[in-house]
Amino acid sequence: MASTSDIRKGLCIRYNNDIYKIIEFLHVKPGKGPAFVRTKLKSITTGKVLDNTFSAGHKIEDIRVETHKFQFLYNDGEFYHFMNQEDYTQIRLVESVLDAPGLMKEGEVVSIQINTEDNMPLSVEMPAYVVLEIAHTEPGVKGNTATNATKPATVETGAEVNVPLFINEGDKVKIDTETGNYKERVTD
Repeated sequence: MASTSDIRKGLCIRYNNDIYKIIEFLHVKPGKGPAFVRTKLKSITTGKVLDNTFSAGHKIEDIRVETHKFQFLYNDGEFYHFMNQEDYTQIRLVESVLDAPGLMKEGEVVSIQINTEDNMPLSVEMPAYVVLEIAHTEPGVKGNTATNATKPATVETGAEVNVPLFINEGDKVKIDTETGNYKERVTD
């Protein structure tokens, strides 16, 4: 059993007869009244996100997990297929378990948390940034750079990202996987 002081991003807990992953949390100590922890929980089974507040010292049932490195192989439309890099076994996951499936390209190495009780995959953690090539974007309009203007661009995985006007097709860009935002252009 853990308590609210053990809450951290990525912790998997059992709550309301389901398994949830904590995706955001905030410890709040108001001037008047007891402290509490405001959390955003994502259901591992359904993918739904709910807000919940735990009072300080509340006991929560954490789930023991192991983290393994897997390589993303392909997406067949219904499932995403991964291969364990240690023993080469393959697993397939539904899209709701993935945090940013649109930013995952074939060959990407991710960390998958596996429940030690029943060996079921719980969540997939992407690297902090991915480098993707711009597949399509409109050319920037000259003279339209007075502010931080952006334009939509489609990356090689099919996801759409807003990029600055100077980015062209064929450029490689670094994208934050947590927010899906453009970070910088990458030169080889």
